[in-house]
Amino acid sequence: MTKTAILLLIPMTAVLLPAQAQQQTAPPSDPLSAGSKGLYNLVKNNILKSADKMSEENYAFKPTPDVRSFGQILGHVADAQYLFCSVVLGEKNPAPGIEKSKTSKADLVQALNEAFAYCDKAYNGMTDAHAADMVKFFGRDQAKLSVLSFNSAHNNEHYGNLVTYLRIKGLVPPSSEPRR
Repeated sequence: MTKTAILLLIPMTAVLLPAQAQQQTAPPSDPLSAGSKGLYNLVKNNILKSADKMSEENYAFKPTPDVRSFGQILGHVADAQYLFCSVVLGEKNPAPGIEKSKTSKADLVQALNEAFAYCDKAYNGMTDAHAADMVKFFGRDQAKLSVLSFNSAHNNEHYGNLVTYLRIKGLVPPSSEPRR
């Protein structure tokens, strides 16, 4: 092999070896639970970033009088984390009443972070082996993974509300920001 060919192969090897290593990575041991956790983390991060983006004075903003304010939506989402995840964790719902008791940005962001940290325990502890374990949820027997999926769907529903509020205030929602 010529010296030139060897010099050309070295950079190519540096590119191809990491790519080949990625292809050989084993799938997660709990793919259903890992997928559920990934979707939850995606919307959780979008909600937390939305809470940070909106100014304090706009936490009371309502597009119309008959809907929740931006802050009330965040409080509702925080309360829901405890509702859904306490069932999966087999714990009594702490039911902190955040939506009805917190109004400032600082208080709501803190409560939201704490609520997501509580729910993180349910997602982090979930395995595919226990995903079908049944729990009582709204009076029905439901699989634990179904309850967590419902939580993520509920979070996405309200993230959609937050997107609208952000756009009305001239802000770009986190999910629409350019990727770096």
